[in-house]
Amino acid sequence: MKYIKFIFFFFYLIQNETIAKENIMILKLKDGEVKIEMFSDVAPNHVERIKTLANEGEYDGVVFHRVIDGFMAQTGDIKFGNSKNNNFDLNRAGMGGSKLPDLKQEFNNLPHERGTLSMARSADPNSANSQFFICFEPAPFLDRQYTVFGKVISGMEFVDKIKRGDSNNNGSVDDPDKIISFKSE
Repeated sequence: MKYIKFIFFFFYLIQNETIAKENIMILKLKDGEVKIEMFSDVAPNHVERIKTLANEGEYDGVVFHRVIDGFMAQTGDIKFGNSKNNNFDLNRAGMGGSKLPDLKQEFNNLPHERGTLSMARSADPNSANSQFFICFEPAPFLDRQYTVFGKVISGMEFVDKIKRGDSNNNGSVDDPDKIISFKSE
């Protein structure tokens, strides 16, 4: 009986480790790697979208087009914000998405805290596509208005080093930093 309990416990640990790794992604920035926990339990469709685009390499080379000190860093415009793409246009970065359809909102009760990843969208709550932002500081006014789908669990010091934008121009960034790579662990 003791051996059976041990075997069940061992399989439980292996299963939890596998599930845990499925929900971890690595965002490589110029200054280092950022480890992100994805919240598939509260935003399954948004997490699946991010994972799909990331694992296809769609985020590699995408700029942080809007970065507001004390607030957040926004990225993810695959259409106009990918510096490796022929459609790259820094003046239009933030206006595009991916070839996939927009997502229905998955607002949840997770707060917009330091390190939170949340989907960017237009005024339409069901318009999130590929763009997302990372909060530098708590932003409770965004709670239950935007879909939180992940959180930085290590490497926030590298997010803090992302080049800031012009505060007089809604955080637009000249010569912006970019995502080097974004992949599942």
